Amino acid sequence: MNLLALATWIAVVVSTVLLLRGLRRSRPPLAGPAPRLHDLSEAAFMAGGPGAVVDAALVSLLGDGRLVVGGPGIVHVRPGARAGDHAERAVLEAHRQAPSGWLYQVRYAAMLDPAVQETGDALASRGLLVAPGSGRRWRRWGVVQAVVCGVWLVASLPLTFVALAIEHEPGVPFALMVFPVLIGGIVMGCVVVARAKQRLTPAGVAALREMRSQCLNDQTPHVQTALYGLHGLRDPYLREQLVPAARSTRLAAAQRGSGHHGSSSVDSCGSSAAILPVVWCASSDGGGSSGTGCGSTGSSCASSGSSCSSGSSCGSSSSSCGSSSSSCSSSSSCGSSSGSSCSSSS
Repeated sequence: MNLLALATWIAVVVSTVLLLRGLRRSRPPLAGPAPRLHDLSEAAFMAGGPGAVVDAALVSLLGDGRLVVGGPGIVHVRPGARAGDHAERAVLEAHRQAPSGWLYQVRYAAMLDPAVQETGDALASRGLLVAPGSGRRWRRWGVVQAVVCGVWLVASLPLTFVALAIEHEPGVPFALMVFPVLIGGIVMGCVVVARAKQRLTPAGVAALREMRSQCLNDQTPHVQTALYGLHGLRDPYLREQLVPAARSTRLAAAQRGSGHHGSSSVDSCGSSAAILPVVWCASSDGGGSSGTGCGSTGSSCASSGSSCSSGSSCGSSSSSCGSSSSSCSSSSSCGSSSGSSCSSSS
């Protein structure tokens, strides 16, 4: 029994060390000292993924009348309406391609827009977000370790009784010898599972907190939506339009994924990455917000291989807006204005 207890200690300790090392290596390294958020679109992505980015753009478009509601859940673009940033351009382009103008369809299509998706790539490259799928292996490992340790903890009781019955000079009961390491294995497995689900890195949490503190006194609807998701939206008219649209987006994604795959495995966003090009779709845990991406609340879809190039709207806004993030007014104008006006104001 002593050898079995020793083997149990070695197995649990080695598994825990490898698990913690693998999780740490899966976290993105920091790109430079203390990265900061460049604009409200990045803050929205940190707070709730691409869904929050699109929601903030919809609030801005609906708030100033560039987008009008023509019926329950149906929107129209007012003639001559122009987009102020890449997120608003994604919404207007999605509406142009929408067959019926349903708001949830526009919202979902805008979430898939490359400019919106590349915002997550830019944040991940700076060490503020964890790329989708990077912690899945370690999350599963943590679950397996916690379950195996729990089963072995229960099994140690009958083994202890057997050992006490056959040994002439019983020593320390087997259950007491393995109890500390098994409890530790369960706790560490659960801790790793929780950490692997977190989408924000410590640097990302600090950057989002800094942006929220800068905009503490700005109650503009699109600013609050960008920083806190739909939970930060207080306007009853806008909530009446956007909350059902967000709910319908999740249902549509789930139905589309199940329709293509039937009983096969479908990812947490309710859609398969092989069918739909959704890569950044889950809400960012740890950001203090429950804003949704494409219907999931913590897991991710698939790993994104692209990066935010300097030619994209995401990349072009990052350098020009970085110097204007000292106040909320400059950050909000950076998030809602066009890339050219943003760069000219720096």
